[in-house]
Amino acid sequence: MTVTDITPVALEVHGVHKWYGAHRVLDGVDLTVRPGEVTVILGPSGSGKSTLLRVINHLEKPEIGYVSVNDELIGVRRQGDRLKELSERAILTQRSRIGFVFQNFNLFPHLTVLDNVAAAPVATGKLGKAQAQDLARELLGRVGLADRTGAYPRQLSGGQQQRVAIARALALRPGVILFDEPTSALDPELVGEVLAVIKDLATSGTTLVIVTHEIGFAREIADRVVFIDGGRIVEQGPPSEVLDRPRHERTRDFLSKVL
Repeated sequence: MTVTDITPVALEVHGVHKWYGAHRVLDGVDLTVRPGEVTVILGPSGSGKSTLLRVINHLEKPEIGYVSVNDELIGVRRQGDRLKELSERAILTQRSRIGFVFQNFNLFPHLTVLDNVAAAPVATGKLGKAQAQDLARELLGRVGLADRTGAYPRQLSGGQQQRVAIARALALRPGVILFDEPTSALDPELVGEVLAVIKDLATSGTTLVIVTHEIGFAREIADRVVFIDGGRIVEQGPPSEVLDRPRHERTRDFLSKVL
């Protein structure tokens, strides 16, 4: 038995292809993420980064390949030598174990901050309302918003809304949290407060997969940087290698334009 065989895997993307019509968005992506690892995905616009995240939690269905989280296939089950789509109810249950923080917050405008965070544990039956609200208060304190529990999303800055979204993702205690450009919709002066919360998560042992354009942040936080172009992983490795000594010409060209 090799070391790879006995090393636990939090997330595996295996041979994933995705098309939109005739356009191939993902072209045979393989990715393995270990528990507690912070993986940052970089690449130019249209390279397939966001689609990859959406495939991981089955918001998009791959044409070929599969995804597993903590050794559980996502969105499908094996039936002989084929993969059969799960019911929507089963997929929703699986998604509750995969946190997803979107670019544009996606908070419920009619709910308070407290209820936005408490809603999912109640809806999934994991906690009663009182327990869920206690957890929500704890998580809002963790992201620096203990004093805004009664506010509505429209009363918050973009940075505060994104911190609420992070607390909401944490409320279901997911095995993996996906971040899709979590600072791209923020004014520059608000970026730091969101990155600080993600840094705190990274040091707590939470498994994170982060699509971002913040190269300095990637250098500071990532255990591994993955560079995607044209729907393929071009190269991956520690930040000191991929960002400082990239092997591939396409990576060097991309970094020369963003650094």
